Amino acid sequence: MTTPTLASSPSLATTDPRPQLNHKPGRGTLILFFGLLLAGLLYTAWSLAHDIDASGTVVTTWTPFLLLGVALVIALGFEFVNGFHDTANAVATVIYTHSLPASVAVVWSGFFNFLGVLLSSGAVAFGIIALLPVELILKVGSSAGFAMVFALLLSAIIWNLGTWWLGLPASSSHTLIGSIIGVGVANALMHGRDGTSGVDWAQASKVGYSLLLSPLVGFACAALLLLVLRHLVKRRDLYQAPVGNTPPPWWIRGLLILTCTGVSFAHGSNDGQKGMGLIMLILVGTLPMAYALNRTMPAEQSLQFAAVAEATQQSLQRGAPQLLSADPRKTLTEFIRQPAASPELVPALAALTGAIGSEVEGYGSLNRVPAEAMANVRNDMYLTSETIRLIDKHQLVRFDSDTQANLQLFKRQLDDATRYIPLWVKISVAIALGLGTMVGWRRIVVTVGEKIGKTHLTYAQGASAELVAMCTIGAADMYGLPVSTTHVLSSGVAGTMVANGSGLQMRTIFNLLMAWVLTLPAAIVLAGGLYWLLRHVF
Repeated sequence: MTTPTLASSPSLATTDPRPQLNHKPGRGTLILFFGLLLAGLLYTAWSLAHDIDASGTVVTTWTPFLLLGVALVIALGFEFVNGFHDTANAVATVIYTHSLPASVAVVWSGFFNFLGVLLSSGAVAFGIIALLPVELILKVGSSAGFAMVFALLLSAIIWNLGTWWLGLPASSSHTLIGSIIGVGVANALMHGRDGTSGVDWAQASKVGYSLLLSPLVGFACAALLLLVLRHLVKRRDLYQAPVGNTPPPWWIRGLLILTCTGVSFAHGSNDGQKGMGLIMLILVGTLPMAYALNRTMPAEQSLQFAAVAEATQQSLQRGAPQLLSADPRKTLTEFIRQPAASPELVPALAALTGAIGSEVEGYGSLNRVPAEAMANVRNDMYLTSETIRLIDKHQLVRFDSDTQANLQLFKRQLDDATRYIPLWVKISVAIALGLGTMVGWRRIVVTVGEKIGKTHLTYAQGASAELVAMCTIGAADMYGLPVSTTHVLSSGVAGTMVANGSGLQMRTIFNLLMAWVLTLPAAIVLAGGLYWLLRHVF
């Protein structure tokens, strides 16, 4: 039996396997959509007002709040665009195998994207921030800080919208990371330094490897899984295009819905955190009194914090009692920018550790740190935490076991004080990403479902590609690797087409490869140019 191709004629209308994608939402759906959107915006505004009032922030000018409002709208807009740009990764296979109707699939995906954001850990959010130039993080409330945030978000939105308009499944994650590299390079060049000094190239290399390997993993694993399935399950209908709107066997249908759910949840938990990280950066820069430090930390924990800081300082001083000849903050800032061991590194770390402990002990709790000192205390904590992380990562200094244990305990307490995400930020991002998955999904769904292979997607192909995508993304999330959902799934579909002998549409494959190759350099150039322009505007 010949596998039906995507071409159809009027006489075959009743057996055309292509799904109906032109269903328009009803009035009730539109009312619910815009109601949730309005509720999300009002909840965000109310939460901000509540936090500002609780922190005792005195409003002397509305300019920072205007910039904050614009930045938050753009950040949530990035997550909304991310939602409808990446929704095809989860729903294309269940739609084209008729496991779920298109309208049900996108709502289902949106709901589990929403849950994924709410239940995410936040680790990815602060991992993204660590890629940014250290001087911009420390001065995020300055004109340069705002230029950085706007350049990052606008360049990512522009590239995502462009690739969406062309129906190309490009990676939102790598777009944002390319934007970060672009800002780092532009910032270094504008300060007369070598452009390579503005980027954490070790982390960028890890991203590059994941960018290179993710489509290869998706292609090979999905193809292999399909071949194994063909060997173990001898049902011809699994490897042929559906007849009309016939759904797959119940167990394949259940597997496809399960993997759609898993990919949606993983996408929300991973991609939603990128927006959270940037929103926290915006909040810390504009409202340090309310968001620079975790004000919910109990006073008892603050006292323990001071005791651990003192023990850590004493351990460091026993191992390196040299006197400092420079400001410890400057020494650690230079170290974070270009990690390399120096005689003053450990003494500087000891001095700043002791200073942080004395400040927290003097104030009694983080909630009592005065407004004028809040940003400086946070910056000291950030410098110390990043220094400990980089020393441990690069194995630059050998500490005894007690000192190493004190350092790791102190770092955890520093992160508890600075790396937190308020619930309202998670809810706002979850609403933006969840609603975004329900809009504009058709273009890329059609590309994944119809334009990669020469024949219609079969039940077994859909299950193989989606299962590989779910497992790969889940594993990457556990290890903190920024693997692209888009690359894994689209290449997985291509792999199953080859394994099934269906053939590939080379024009589409060429366009996908071009989007894959160009995403990072295009985002780098776009973000760098926008940062240069916005620095002059601000």
